Amino acid sequence: MRTLRQVKVGETVKVVKLSGEGAVKRRIMDMGITKGVEIYVRKVAPLGDPVEVTVRGYELSLRKADAEMVEVE
Repeated sequence: MRTLRQVKVGETVKVVKLSGEGAVKRRIMDMGITKGVEIYVRKVAPLGDPVEVTVRGYELSLRKADAEMVEVE
């Protein structure tokens, strides 16, 4: 299974599962990243952090560590 961190710029993927515990997982879900939602990867910073994505019609920047907790297909 690959994570959001491994997705290339320009790809659209679907969330399969969120790993992580408690407050961290809650924060990701509060940003609109939930199971079944589609995510479009817009940009990745030169050093890979942050990753800029479009979720539910709005733009969002995620840290590498947070992107690794989102399993996609």
